[in-house]
Amino acid sequence: MPSLETDLFAPVRLGPYQLANRIVMAPLTRSRAGEGDVPRPMAAEYYAQRASAGLIISEASQISPEGKGYAWTPGIYSAGQVAGWQTVTRAVHAKGSRIFLQLWHVGRISHPDLQPGGALPVAPSAVRPNVEVFTEQGMKPAVTPRALDIGELPRIVDDYRQATENALAAGFDGVEVHAANGYLLEQFLKDGANRRTDAYGGAIDNRVRFPLDVVAAVCAVAGSERVGIRISPVNNRNDLVDSDPEPVFSLLVDRLDAMKLAYLHVVEGITGQTREVAGAFDLGRLRRSFRGLYIANNCYTRELALAARRDNSADLIAFGRPFISNPDLVERLRRGAPLTPPDMKTLYGGDEKGYLDYPTLEPA
Repeated sequence: MPSLETDLFAPVRLGPYQLANRIVMAPLTRSRAGEGDVPRPMAAEYYAQRASAGLIISEASQISPEGKGYAWTPGIYSAGQVAGWQTVTRAVHAKGSRIFLQLWHVGRISHPDLQPGGALPVAPSAVRPNVEVFTEQGMKPAVTPRALDIGELPRIVDDYRQATENALAAGFDGVEVHAANGYLLEQFLKDGANRRTDAYGGAIDNRVRFPLDVVAAVCAVAGSERVGIRISPVNNRNDLVDSDPEPVFSLLVDRLDAMKLAYLHVVEGITGQTREVAGAFDLGRLRRSFRGLYIANNCYTRELALAARRDNSADLIAFGRPFISNPDLVERLRRGAPLTPPDMKTLYGGDEKGYLDYPTLEPA
């Protein structure tokens, strides 16, 4: 085993918890939930296999039936879903790791086939995204969403509050508010989707309001030390961009810092594609502005993770897709061992194949 002068594999404090190391399993949609969007029993084994991560952030889980945007994704709004997740949290805790649930409302990235009663998806404004949506019948073009009335926003905030209560009842150690990758909260943040003229649109003070309302409601339930948030300032995922993201996200992070969250989870660049940041936006400013832990995400390799700790550009490093096909990723990173590539045909939907059957290293 190579000698490493790094604290990447050393314990670190996150809120009230001592994590075994600074490696995070990022949220990974796998579309394997059962009837009623309940996590299936195999999910407990899947997460337990990967519990050498200091922190696991669960796959995104819809806070309500309206929040769903992909076939076979789990929810966190019913008693059955809470019971299903309890098997997962018990399995992860038995392996000595910590797990947060990612709270999800997809907004316009949905389809009537996935909505209660075949309704239109909701969004800040009626702007159709140029994407396809994964339904049980296959990929279908997204539709023009229905713009939310201002009077509906408290209902969605309450859905986040209730989902947080449910997550804690399911045994999660905390929650992550998903405000990235083109979903509802980021739709409010970015002017590519937010054309509102009321108190939640236009000026950046208005566009950060709804995400901050959600975070405040979640913190009131869980306590800010058990709440994180994920953002993707320069991402164009799900056909969502902003004309000038730096002031928007600088203001947002300043306000989040004042709320004393456990962590800020940042997608650096474009998810799964590039770490390059167009324009003059210095993402390092977000790191410097936030006094909680900073989780860096997107296309990290072992070398980049080690470098991030050497120069202290991140407190923890999140790995996504490598965790799918390397359940023992932490040990592989520690040894500098080769990584198993994922089977792209089994990423979404299906059974144990491509989910529970990836190999691990022989003991050292």
